[in-house]
Amino acid sequence: MKLALTVIVLQVLGVAAIIAEFVIPSFGVISVVAAALFVLSVYMVFTEASTQMGYALLLADIFLIPAAIFIGAKVLEHSPVTLKKQLKSEEGATSQKKGLDHFLGLEGEALTDLRPSGVALLGDERIDVVTRGEYIEKGCQVTVLSVTANSVVVKQQIAAD
Repeated sequence: MKLALTVIVLQVLGVAAIIAEFVIPSFGVISVVAAALFVLSVYMVFTEASTQMGYALLLADIFLIPAAIFIGAKVLEHSPVTLKKQLKSEEGATSQKKGLDHFLGLEGEALTDLRPSGVALLGDERIDVVTRGEYIEKGCQVTVLSVTANSVVVKQQIAAD
């Protein structure tokens, strides 16, 4: 009877440790403790009870451990270590600055060296721009080639003779 109680306590502590691993950031230390608790309980049953009981407990652990992991993952959703706030477009969050398309084809001046990124004056606005890889010196005239995602791609204007 004492063995059965010890094994049950070790199993319950192992399940609790797995669930705690999801809530408490321990970098795997609690998982190692949980594994040790499960191994110790199975070892105790194999050595102090019978082989049949050991295999029965091992089979139970095959179902118990994934169930504990599933429960831990569900608990993680409500854990303080997870990000609760989600940025949604319905709330006005965007991943791209709006209004860059109007710079397409516009001419301006490089305010910094573009190697390949820097700042250019396009119209009346200072805009972060990139080149296609070439170096453009400060003060050179540039033309906007394309606008993709959050980048404005420019090229140096060739001076007409």
